[in-house]
Amino acid sequence: MKRTGPYTVSDLPIFNNKVYHLDLHPEELARNIIIAGDPERVPFIAEEFLVDCDVDRYHRGLRTITGTCRETGQRVSITTSGMGTPSLEIVLNEVVALHEIDFRTMTRKEAPEPLTIIRVGTSGGLQHDTALGTLIVTDYAVGLDNTGLFYNAAPHDENCELLEKSVGQCLEAAADRDSRFRGKIFPYASRASAAVSSALAREADRLSVRYKKGITVSNSGFFANQGRDISRVPVTVPDIDGLLAALDTGIAGLTFENMEMEASFLLHFMCGLGYRAGVICAVIDNRRENRFAEHYAQYIKDAVHIALRTLHSLS
Repeated sequence: MKRTGPYTVSDLPIFNNKVYHLDLHPEELARNIIIAGDPERVPFIAEEFLVDCDVDRYHRGLRTITGTCRETGQRVSITTSGMGTPSLEIVLNEVVALHEIDFRTMTRKEAPEPLTIIRVGTSGGLQHDTALGTLIVTDYAVGLDNTGLFYNAAPHDENCELLEKSVGQCLEAAADRDSRFRGKIFPYASRASAAVSSALAREADRLSVRYKKGITVSNSGFFANQGRDISRVPVTVPDIDGLLAALDTGIAGLTFENMEMEASFLLHFMCGLGYRAGVICAVIDNRRENRFAEHYAQYIKDAVHIALRTLHSLS
């Protein structure tokens, strides 16, 4: 049976009515949230798009700024996920706790407020025809990390189960027979909220910004995990990026479009809770064409603009 509290201070550390890592009071986080990996991207986004910022907190490498969207007038929080799903797991649990748990009684509220959260990030493109700067709107995400495996959320639909099976078989077949970890990578798949992914695509169309919808692969690291074989330690799955780029997804109209490090757990966890979540990432590195965009600030601005309009349209 799921616990509703009371939670102990070792379960959920609260100091001065603030969560431990984000260092935020409940009222300091908006119900509409954009999450970015790099803490320095938070003030970059806020300066470009927000006014009347009443919260600006930096703690343990995590930055949060809450203010009003200049264009829509909506209260929005921009917060850091950190790099990778382990850091994101901490942030999302505290985000949810800020909205769902009464810190006076340390029990869960009966009717917690709904949340909408969109990840805006950068990624590596997997298809030859994806130009640098293209925005990828995630429909499904496949996690090759293990963070999601600790949360037993049900698969969102049969396509998630199909992706888990096909990716798992592909990686096992590609690993060397004598590899220590052959068959020990357990993919988990999740789907973005249909309302969020549809709205992201709609707003991209309205702003005439180039984008593709597809499947995102979330890796547990940046180098061997994404096919960058630069170490003297042998990799478990050679050419993992190329393998997945070519793999038939079994889902009409969708291919594996990009790799990054956070989408899988965001969708698995937040949608598992019944909240709305989505992902839009700029392609700044084409893995098939060996091209990297050194200057990509405008791509991030385009993605944030779309995300903010999406949050407003869903309100």
